[in-house]
Amino acid sequence: MSQGTVNAGPAQAGGTVQAPAGRDRRATAIRLGLLGVLLFIAVIFPLVITNALYTQFAVDTMIYVGAVAAWNLFSGYTGYIALGHAVFFGTGAYTVGLLTKQWKLPGGDIFALLPLGGLVAALVAVPLGLIALRVRRHTFVVITIAFFFIFQLMAFNLSFTGGNQGLSSPFFLWSASDYNNPFYYVGLIIAVGTITLSWLIRNSRFGLQLLAIRDDEDRAQGLGVRTMKVKLIAYAISGGISGMIGGLWWFFIGQALPETAFNPLFDLTVALMAFLGGFGTLAGPVLGALILEPLQQWIGITFTNGYVSDIVLGVLFLAVILFLPRGIVPTGAEFVTKWRVAQARRREPGPGGSAPPAPPGSPAASRTSTPAAGTPSTGTPSTGGVR
Repeated sequence: MSQGTVNAGPAQAGGTVQAPAGRDRRATAIRLGLLGVLLFIAVIFPLVITNALYTQFAVDTMIYVGAVAAWNLFSGYTGYIALGHAVFFGTGAYTVGLLTKQWKLPGGDIFALLPLGGLVAALVAVPLGLIALRVRRHTFVVITIAFFFIFQLMAFNLSFTGGNQGLSSPFFLWSASDYNNPFYYVGLIIAVGTITLSWLIRNSRFGLQLLAIRDDEDRAQGLGVRTMKVKLIAYAISGGISGMIGGLWWFFIGQALPETAFNPLFDLTVALMAFLGGFGTLAGPVLGALILEPLQQWIGITFTNGYVSDIVLGVLFLAVILFLPRGIVPTGAEFVTKWRVAQARRREPGPGGSAPPAPPGSPAASRTSTPAAGTPSTGTPSTGGVR
C-alpha cells in the first residue's frame, strides 16, 4: 500500500488532512531532542567519567567518529569505496608533527596546526583524485590501496619523516587528572563539525549531485552533472578532514610511525563502521563508530594477543556484509516503516466506511454474528411462523 493510500484513510474518515504534517513535525522535534541529549552527554562525559582509561577510549571514539563521517562524506555519497584514506590520515599526522618540531608551539596553541595538516592532506588528495577518479568500482579500490602502500614506503625511506624512528610529539604539561580532556573536546568539535557539514552537503545541490553519481553516474553526466569535478571536491574535503584527525591522533598518541600513521587497518575499520551503521546514511556511520571503537578497545585490553582484535574485526566485517548488508539504521528504518503501514491498515475503514471485519472466532466476531435480544433477525425467516 502506498503512503498516499495510507494517509487518505484517516482523511476520509475524520477529515484530519494535516495529520501527516503533524507527524512530521513531531518526528523532527523528537530527532532534535535526541540530538540535543546526545550532544549534552558528549559534552559532560569527561567531566562525569574521570577514569583515565575511559577518557582514553572516549578520545579514540571521537577520532573515529570524525574519521568515518569524513569517509562517508565521499564514499557513502558517491558509492566509491575508498580504501586509501590512511594516506590523508598519515599525511596530516606527519605534517602536524613536522610543523610542531619546526615552530615549537607551546601548550594548547598546537591545535592551531590541525587546519594546516588538513590543508596539506586536501592538496595531496587533488592529484591522487585526478588519477583514481578516472576509473570506477573495483579498479578504484585497487588504485587507492596502491596509493596507500606508496605513501607508507615513502614514510619509511624519506629522511625528514624520521624513517623507522618516526616523529615524537612534545610532552604537554597538563594536569594528569584531566590530561585527555583537551584531546577529547578537540575531537568532539571536529566530529560535530564534520557531521554538520555532511548534513549540509546532503541537503544541498552539491549533495544531490553526489547521490546522483552514486545511483547512476552515466545518467547523471548525461543530465549535466560535472561528475569529475563533483567527485574531486568531495574527495578533497574528505581527505582534508581525515588529515586534521590524523594530526590530532599524533598529538594524542605521542608518536607517528610509518606502520601506525599509514595503517591499513584504519581503512578497514572505518569502512566496517560505515557498513555496520548504514553506508551512505548520515547517522549510520556515526552509530557504527560509537559501537565498534569501544568494542575494539575492550577487546584490546581483555585479550593479551594483539591479533585477536584483528580477527574479530575481520569476522565482524564478514558478518555485517552477509547478514546486515544495509546496516543498522536503514534496516531499522525499514522495520519502523513496515510497522507504521501495518498500523495504518488496521485503522483504515473497510468498504463503505465501515470498520474492518474482525477476525473469525474473536469476541467481536461473536457479538456481531449473534442478534441482540428483541432485535429482529436479518436472516431467512422461518416458514413455521407464517400464517
